[in-house]
Amino acid sequence: MISDDIPQDWERQRAFLTVLREGSISAAARALGLAQPTVRRRIEELEAQTGAALFDRSPTGLRPTELALALRDHAEAMAAASAAFLRAASAPPGEVAGTVRISANAVLADEILPQLFGPLLARHADLAIEFSTTGDEDAPLARDCDIAVRLAQPEQSGLIATRIGSLTLGLYAHRDYLKAHCTPRSAEALHDHVLIGRFPDAAILRACSSKGISVAPDQPRLRFDTSSGVLAALRAGLGIALCPEPLARRDPALVPLFTDSADLQHEIWLAYHEDLRPLARVRAVFDALADALPIRAGAPLQRLAPANWPAAPTSD
Repeated sequence: MISDDIPQDWERQRAFLTVLREGSISAAARALGLAQPTVRRRIEELEAQTGAALFDRSPTGLRPTELALALRDHAEAMAAASAAFLRAASAPPGEVAGTVRISANAVLADEILPQLFGPLLARHADLAIEFSTTGDEDAPLARDCDIAVRLAQPEQSGLIATRIGSLTLGLYAHRDYLKAHCTPRSAEALHDHVLIGRFPDAAILRACSSKGISVAPDQPRLRFDTSSGVLAALRAGLGIALCPEPLARRDPALVPLFTDSADLQHEIWLAYHEDLRPLARVRAVFDALADALPIRAGAPLQRLAPANWPAAPTSD
């Protein structure tokens, strides 16, 4: 039974959460930059407060108990709140300084977004930008992030979202793969090829369907839980996959297929939590994304400025 007077000791709870994530005291100590005895003592103190064990030893490390699993979401929420607190306190609201965290899928975060911020970082020496990658294009914006880049309109409450452009995806294969397997010239011929896709996402199935190509859900023979994995396999010449056109254009080894058919279009949306309006650094990063991302990602749309932004800072 958990006592009602358990102290709200974040250091102990942070140690608990890190052991949960890492699976052992030693790995948690490395992640936290602490000595192993310190992490072990904090876990023991938390167990003394709860009156129950949080971990059982197993041959593969520490196994969380039912109580530990029940407490995990609360510890994750505290970690997110702590990170948001530190970012909010990293600079005064009216200054373009401190840290802004962006949530995006792995391909956007790795391949496209970093190219957008050179001028902004050059103008604001005290600004830092962090990227949090997601495997899901329509994943909700967690409280540990400030701005989300999404390929579908966010439905989450408490967000202000703006459609800023579109991203075109097409079916591509590496030229070495096509040399070995021949280029498919018809929808039927695609069934003889290796398809690379996501799981459980069915984007490649929808794309094929939009081109009049019938593909069974189990036909993709290489499946990844991130879009970056799909891109890596495509570049390695392992099969046919969906690829954003801006990335394919950079790589002359990637050959477009079925170019006479309509390509798959994803809207690009930016979203931020409505309570971040007063922060000039969030506005500056949002505006940099809104101005440059459509050009990098594909055909631009007319952008509407988010309502109720604070006045822009008068100086850097």
